Amino acid sequence: MSRVRVLVGTKKGAFILSADGKRESWTVEGPHFAGFEMYHVKGSPLNPDRLYASQTSGWFGQLMQRSDDGGKNWEAVGNEFAYDGDPGMHLFYDGTMKPFEFKRVWHVEPSLDDVDTVYAGIEDSALFISKDAGKSWQEMTGLRKDTNTEKWQPGGGGMGLHTILIDPTRHERMYVAISSAGVFRSDDAGKTWAVKTKGIKSAYELPDPKSEVGHCVHRIAMHEKNPNVLYMQKHWDVLRSDDAGENWHEVSGNLPSDFGFPIEVHAHEPKTVYVVPIKSDSEHFPPEGKLRVYRSRAGGDEWEALTKGLPQSDCYVNVLRDAMAVDSLDRCGVYFGTTGGQVYASADAGDTWAPIVRDLPAVLSIEVQTLTS
Repeated sequence: MSRVRVLVGTKKGAFILSADGKRESWTVEGPHFAGFEMYHVKGSPLNPDRLYASQTSGWFGQLMQRSDDGGKNWEAVGNEFAYDGDPGMHLFYDGTMKPFEFKRVWHVEPSLDDVDTVYAGIEDSALFISKDAGKSWQEMTGLRKDTNTEKWQPGGGGMGLHTILIDPTRHERMYVAISSAGVFRSDDAGKTWAVKTKGIKSAYELPDPKSEVGHCVHRIAMHEKNPNVLYMQKHWDVLRSDDAGENWHEVSGNLPSDFGFPIEVHAHEPKTVYVVPIKSDSEHFPPEGKLRVYRSRAGGDEWEALTKGLPQSDCYVNVLRDAMAVDSLDRCGVYFGTTGGQVYASADAGDTWAPIVRDLPAVLSIEVQTLTS
């Protein structure tokens, strides 16, 4: 019998939600690290009981945690994230230049090849790697050396490297996304990088809307069976690339708003995509106060609202960039968490929804593991 484990990072701790393959009855464990912001919690695809968690606090700073037993016990591991050499400068909100300065880990991405290798995306934006299960970290210097970091600048939430994708069919190909810089691709396991933003326009954010660097990308996603097709939720616009990021085109179609944060792909249907539209960049809540997940079965352009089981009046929560994920069961389960502390689950690919829990702290991230007993 398959099982599902949902890893939830919140502003006041981490929670682990578990169910069998029917996904009808859930066990809630936590909070782990109560009181701390847990930016991201994710498990290794090679050993699902190996979990990594990014714990941070304005008072106590950043701390990386690792569990080797599925979250029952945790160990603090390495926390030295030092830029290699001169950290360099980046653009700030007011047009001045600021030095790169480590603040926190936004995203952890375990390797597809080695159980002790894990990547970390940090703020201020850089990519780090650990080859000893998180005990020590080294900057992958190619990313910042190969691109024009002087045009990178913070998004509204900071200048974070928030997305790391590894091509499951070609592990040396990696993608990262940075707010506000853009999308970057490496074809040699992170040694060298190239900007991949052709076709992206940012009329509201940049003096030059067609600039190569500086775009506020909120999230990118891919399907493991068709990794050359990428989907993007940007500050404004939902986009798709059919050629591994070489070219992008808008697929916002009939969405009520093309502003949002998360984007996810169905586990078994490479053209089925999910987004959660938010009213605007200044009003981070659903249009009309109706919480709706939108699904496209054609890779964008045509979207349908998924509302059954979701509040359709007086709902003013947000769904953040890392707060949506899918399981790999049949039928595919879809999960998302809100800034109001609800975690919603659908066991039928989004047709119907029900809350697993309603009253957690604000949800920062959701990851899902499909386990076999």
